[in-house]
Amino acid sequence: MKIEFKEFKEFERGILYKQLLDAYSFNTYCKKYWERDWQEYDTYFFDHLKYTNSCGFILVLDGVPIGHISWDPRKRPNYIEIGHNCILTQYKGKGYGHILLKEAIQRIKSQYSDLKKIIVTTSANFIPAQRNYESVGFHFIRERKNDETPLAGNYMDYEMIL
Repeated sequence: MKIEFKEFKEFERGILYKQLLDAYSFNTYCKKYWERDWQEYDTYFFDHLKYTNSCGFILVLDGVPIGHISWDPRKRPNYIEIGHNCILTQYKGKGYGHILLKEAIQRIKSQYSDLKKIIVTTSANFIPAQRNYESVGFHFIRERKNDETPLAGNYMDYEMIL
């Protein structure tokens, strides 16, 4: 088993959208509410590769891209927010999300030595994501009302103080 972390530019436009579509296929409401966001996210990252390649990567297992993660550094040094991150459905529950997140945290810390914290948000109904964030050192800080995608549950905010 060979794990690699590759730049977005090594893949075709549309991969981020397709991975999110697959990763959230367990809940049809996610597609209904977030599909446009996923398409815009994919378009933005591939239209701005000069900048976005330093803000995330794709996880590749034995030559197959199985997930990705990205982050937004515009609020540093106060914080960096981890944005979209996912693992394809058939690879979930096997520790790849943990590997993805740990690598992202290591890269963020090494890129931004003045950074105060890393934040991430998930939904109350996404228990595996919550467990994954906590397993690498994030701490739950608050629950916020979710009026956008109520079937996903309220927003759950996490932070890691550096």
